[in-house]
Amino acid sequence: MNKLTLRELKKEATAHALAEAAFELALEHGLDGFVVDDIARRAGYSRRTFANYYTCKEEAVVMAAFAFKEKQEPMDLLKTLPEGSHPLDVLYRLMTMRLTATLIRRLRTLVALSKRSPSLEPYILSLLRRLQLEAQTTLNDISRGRYPEGYSHLLAGALYGAVLPLIDGSLDVLLPDEPETGATDAVSFEHYLDTAFGYLRGGF
Repeated sequence: MNKLTLRELKKEATAHALAEAAFELALEHGLDGFVVDDIARRAGYSRRTFANYYTCKEEAVVMAAFAFKEKQEPMDLLKTLPEGSHPLDVLYRLMTMRLTATLIRRLRTLVALSKRSPSLEPYILSLLRRLQLEAQTTLNDISRGRYPEGYSHLLAGALYGAVLPLIDGSLDVLLPDEPETGATDAVSFEHYLDTAFGYLRGGF
């Protein structure tokens, strides 16, 4: 896959600026406290430009969690893995690379916002689905037909299931940049991933 062109990079920078502005406004005023014109004004663009990227303010708010600058990383991953790498190893690398503390924090914030503004929920689900499809596509590219059809779907589904407790807070897991203090029963992010993938490798 080729690197993004300058035009594509500019488009992504615009999308990111609009999403960041929407996210900031949601934190400051709540979802009902601003309109699309406010987003465009803060980001320095027109309402028409906003409409070229997002269908509504809810979509823009949620897309702030997606790190546009990291979109190339899954493809870079393909170049660094040894030939014939097992899909589980690929998935592990992908999770440690994509699930940054910033992404998880933003997703947690979005979940909290959605409890007050349920109209965010379908867009959060869409974002998670996007991350799941990204993992599935990467696994397909790596495996090159060496595994049965549907194998990558199952593993990407396992990724989805592993991510949800990190976001909704149903499991006490420290974020990647949080040190273990021993003051709580929280497990480290690395320990959580190792445990989850241990189950996958051992067939539960």
